[in-house]
Amino acid sequence: MSGRSPAPGDLALVEALVNTLDLESGADALDTPEGRARLGVTEAGLPSARALRESLRATLLAHAGHPPHREVTPLDDLLAGAPLRVAVDPADGSATLAPVDAAPLVSRVAAAVATALVEGTWTRLKACEDDACHWAYYDRSPAGRGRWCSMQVCGARAKMRRYRAKDR
Repeated sequence: MSGRSPAPGDLALVEALVNTLDLESGADALDTPEGRARLGVTEAGLPSARALRESLRATLLAHAGHPPHREVTPLDDLLAGAPLRVAVDPADGSATLAPVDAAPLVSRVAAAVATALVEGTWTRLKACEDDACHWAYYDRSPAGRGRWCSMQVCGARAKMRRYRAKDR
């Protein structure tokens, strides 16, 4: 929904996964082979990818101060089995957290979340407060108080609803 630029670094993967489902239209990119291929999801891995997506959405709603959109498996339960390792570059000694096997989506998401925690960017990834949207976006506002994925769409709708309710 959003015209915002993607989240920084590996958080773009998390944002892309959450945004595979358009709640307003019901279109799910994971229903197509192309949509699954973009994220490295196999047909067999589809149920776990969807569970991960909705758990991430609930967490991103919490980042924005909102309750979960529905009952989901807690994100920490889903990420608990993701094997990660510390990868050290022999050339300069820099270290990063990386999935043991880069193929599983859950391992790549776990590494992205861990890196974002260290960088202090994790809580800036949020879900739009509009119940018909809940699109993931990276909040670049100075105070970190963004509420909508798009001020022109979801923000305008919310302000119009408030205005109309006040007129009644």
